[in-house]
Amino acid sequence: MTHTAHPSAVSGKPVPLHRQWLAEVLGTAALLCAVIGSGIMAESLSGGNTAVALLANTLATVFALYVLIETLGPVSGAHFNPVVTLVLRTLAPRHQRPSAGATALVIGGQLFGAVLGAWLAHAMFDEPIWQTSQKLRGGWDAAGVFQGGGQWLAEALATAGLVLTILRSPPGKAAPLVACYIGAAYWVAASTSFANPAAVMGRMWSDSFAGISPSSAMGFVVAQAIGGWLGALLNRGLGRGSPGG
Repeated sequence: MTHTAHPSAVSGKPVPLHRQWLAEVLGTAALLCAVIGSGIMAESLSGGNTAVALLANTLATVFALYVLIETLGPVSGAHFNPVVTLVLRTLAPRHQRPSAGATALVIGGQLFGAVLGAWLAHAMFDEPIWQTSQKLRGGWDAAGVFQGGGQWLAEALATAGLVLTILRSPPGKAAPLVACYIGAAYWVAASTSFANPAAVMGRMWSDSFAGISPSSAMGFVVAQAIGGWLGALLNRGLGRGSPGG
């Protein structure tokens, strides 16, 4: 496979595309497995206390995200998120910018990894592997009534904050800053801050605490795309930041 512009943090040399793809698949799968698996565990142990379940879900996600960024960042940049990948590709100098084909391959790996992570979480807890979430998170309900538009606004703002955090993280600080941001955004954002189309993809196929109904998914993804653009615009307005990812 060809190389792309992402350099190894160890050797400084370009990382082969197939290794970047594998890192993004593994990282996104592990992240979604942590999000969905901890949600299943939290819901079964919390005795119906949603706040306790969300707290457990948050902590597991924060810890997993920190570890995954630290371990896989040197290989692929540890995006695990199509919006982040597209923003960083767009902002990269032209001579360092990955090709459209390489970018599409990496994003495809992220989406595949997200679904794989959901299936692995189900398998660990002896749940049916194939599920479709029934949890409406904004959109039109069964009666055709629109509700929960605030969650779409929350997704746009959460994604903008995530992109801004990544772009302005000092060298070597992205893992703790991103993990802390997501942990806070779980509680600040009405949507619990998916901030990631790959997360929507994986959670759409899990009828669990962390799930999202397919009917709500497109609204989340559109909001995230808008938020990614807004985060990049805010970073530009603030002046030169650190090259995130």
